[in-house]
Amino acid sequence: MHWSEELAHKIIERNPDKEEYVCAAGVSPSGSVHIGNFRDFATPLFVVKALQKQGKKARLLVSWDEFDRCRKIPANVQAVVGNTYDKYIGCPYVDIPDPWGCHESYAAHFEEEFLKGIEPFGMELDLRYQAQMYRSGKYTKDILEAIQKRDEIFEILDSFKTKDTTKSEEELKQEHDAEKAAYSPVSIFCPECHTDFTTITRFSEDGTEADYTCRCGHCGHFDFKTDFNCKLGWKVDWAMRWRYEQVDFEPGGKDHAAPTGSYNNSKIISKKIFGYEAPLFQGYEFIGIKGMTGKMSSSSGLNLTPDTLLKLYQPEVLLWLYAKTDPTKAFDICFDDGILRQYFEFDKMLTDCREGKANELTQTILYNCTVNGREPVTVPMSLLVQLGSVVNFNIPMLETVFEKIGTPYKETEFADRLSRAKFWLEQCAPDQVNRLRTTRNWELFRELDDNAKKTIALLHAYIAKGGYTLDELNAELYAIPKQVYGTDMTDKELKAVQGTFFKNVYKLLIDKERGPRLYLFLYAIESEKYVGLLDFSYPQTEEEKAADAPAEECCAAPEEVEKDRTPDPVEPVKEQITIDEFGKLDLRVCQILKAEGVRKSHSCLKLTLDDGLGERVIMSSIKEEYSPEELVGKKIIVVANLKPNRICNVNSQGMLLAGTNNACGCKVIFVDDSVPTGTQIK
Repeated sequence: MHWSEELAHKIIERNPDKEEYVCAAGVSPSGSVHIGNFRDFATPLFVVKALQKQGKKARLLVSWDEFDRCRKIPANVQAVVGNTYDKYIGCPYVDIPDPWGCHESYAAHFEEEFLKGIEPFGMELDLRYQAQMYRSGKYTKDILEAIQKRDEIFEILDSFKTKDTTKSEEELKQEHDAEKAAYSPVSIFCPECHTDFTTITRFSEDGTEADYTCRCGHCGHFDFKTDFNCKLGWKVDWAMRWRYEQVDFEPGGKDHAAPTGSYNNSKIISKKIFGYEAPLFQGYEFIGIKGMTGKMSSSSGLNLTPDTLLKLYQPEVLLWLYAKTDPTKAFDICFDDGILRQYFEFDKMLTDCREGKANELTQTILYNCTVNGREPVTVPMSLLVQLGSVVNFNIPMLETVFEKIGTPYKETEFADRLSRAKFWLEQCAPDQVNRLRTTRNWELFRELDDNAKKTIALLHAYIAKGGYTLDELNAELYAIPKQVYGTDMTDKELKAVQGTFFKNVYKLLIDKERGPRLYLFLYAIESEKYVGLLDFSYPQTEEEKAADAPAEECCAAPEEVEKDRTPDPVEPVKEQITIDEFGKLDLRVCQILKAEGVRKSHSCLKLTLDDGLGERVIMSSIKEEYSPEELVGKKIIVVANLKPNRICNVNSQGMLLAGTNNACGCKVIFVDDSVPTGTQIK
């Protein structure tokens, strides 16, 4: 039985006659909502599906905790606003302006970002916006109840605290009594500075009114019956909302599930203060990141949002990762080639289901991964990565390749995955891009012994002759080493020489020891494109000699180098400017996502950059100084607010910083990789 079905059974057993079951999730829009938070949504989503499968009415209730106080400004926001948003620490997120100015508030910006990002999953959500709930007075009765029972709430919370064993009982009692007298389950937002840095100095006898002071100096009187700009503390708020929404199930991170964690605190408050049996709770393990550095946190600015992950993973595959893993177990979001293994495992499981070979557990996992209106086609992701890069992701050529190897996939079948394969290669694994050499690899060939050279000659002759099938080519690849080295070898020895032969072929063709499955690779690609790279029957050409020449051989003579590299005269310092004038320049760190030549320009490279907010393109005349490959992934400084300029029919949105001098040419200023993308230079 799947874990979601086990939870559904427990929910029904607790309240078998309930008309509709409520599975809840909550998230604070403190920044971009990362994929780790998605477990808060996926876990109850699968439980809702399990309840519905059993004929029960159930819904997924999602609360936006936008009325939470701001505790820190995440890095990606700081990159936009600098330290100017520090003044909003202590304000509810709903009252903070949108840093980008495109939404009515900070909260609205990140809420819409996340909701748009999860649209491909097709989830039906019953949304609650907590600022609206509080400020409309819907929780007034519950707030008054908490205030009137504040002493009891304090005792519950205090029972979970670790006591200082170095203090005497009398000291602990005095400390306890002082804290109890000062305790309030509710915080008031100051009408002057809009923060919750307020202290309630007096409650009325019935708890309906209070006097308070604020850190900003404001003093005021608050009537909880008519004033609604206040909020219950987290553990009280959680328990209160369980009762208000009649919640039956809610998951939470393993920190909430700890013995002294939020759930156990709120569970007792729910029962003793609000008279409501706390919902069934499931703690979950956090998500790991493999192949990428950085802690996944919305406050850190590492924007691993669902929208970002969907550029790598199909929605079904992401859901599958969550569905197949028990909530108490961790799993990895992979940016390395582990993602190819995940696609392979998903495809195998999906194929078993479609062919009726899957057991009940597997069927349930795939049921939870279903997205209405989508039917994934199991085109091997590894093949799309390997062969796609060889044909430069040219769709007609890729269709031809698939036709030739006996899997005639069409664009409509592989397009959904092809874009993700291309994104993964370019952004996560540029070293795995396969490109045919343009000249024969004489340097390697000269290092081969006579037998190794014979294997290459035999392969060239076989490919040049043509007329073979895919299976015949595969058999020939394994037979060639036997022809040269003989059959009087152990299996281990034979595998060794075959492995060396394969490595040599790969290095001669793509400068790597490994690549796509060799027989598929050689069969799929037009032989005319590579057969010449295996032909060493004629001498090395002048072009090949030039290509293989060491770097120093291509340089001018020492005396000419000295002459050519005389530094330019040092120019005098320009007219002084004020700090305000300098402040008009928006210099920020950008990461190069893509670099490519432009057909109409002999000097410019077209650079696609991540500036922390999105993508921008700039044209830069550095083509003679850098190859595109050595620029991808590097971080540079760009003048981001320079008026766009049209260069070679490309709208160039900024200018990079570089040092230009006769002594060195044009050298781009690179930034340490630890500096986050979008950081402003001040």
